Amino acid sequence: MALMDILQPYAARPTSTENDFDEVVPQVPADVLGDGLAQAFRSDRTPPFSSMVSQLFGNSNPQLRAGLLNQLIRAVGPAVLAKIAGGALGRFGQTAQPGAAAPGTPPPLSPVDAEQVTPEQVREIAEEAQKHDPSVMERVGGFYAQHPDLVKGLGGAALAIALGQIANRMRR
Repeated sequence: MALMDILQPYAARPTSTENDFDEVVPQVPADVLGDGLAQAFRSDRTPPFSSMVSQLFGNSNPQLRAGLLNQLIRAVGPAVLAKIAGGALGRFGQTAQPGAAAPGTPPPLSPVDAEQVTPEQVREIAEEAQKHDPSVMERVGGFYAQHPDLVKGLGGAALAIALGQIANRMRR
C-alpha cells in the first residue's frame, strides 16, 4: 500500500482514536466490544494484560474493582491466590462457609475488600490468572465492555486494536 493511501483518511478526516471509540461503542453489541478489548489485552502492541488490568483497577470505583477482582480470583483459585503477594491475599481466597456459596469457591469480594488491594497486587493476580486461564482476558474484556469510559484510559494503541477487532467482527 502506498504511503498516501495510508495517510489519505487522516487528511480527509482528522481523527482521534478516543473520538472514534466514543462514536463506535454505542453502536456495537457489548460482546463485540468485549472481543475487541480481549484482542487488545492479547496484543503484543500493547502493554501486558496484567499491566492494563492493574491500570483499569486503579481507575475504577470500589464496585468495579470488586467486580474485576472477582473475575480474576475465579481464574486463579484460592490456592494460587494465597501464594500471591507473599500470602497477603490468602484471606480473600478462603472458601465460603457451607451453604453460603458453591463448595470450594471463595465468596465474592465486596467493594470494601477491593479497597484493601493495591494495583500492584492486582497486576500479580492478573499475571497468574492469565497463566492459569487465558480465557480470563475475554471475561475481563466483557466486564469492561459494560464500562467503556474507563477503557479509554488504556491509550490509543489499545483502542485502535479494539476498534480493528470490532471492524473485523462487524464485517462477518
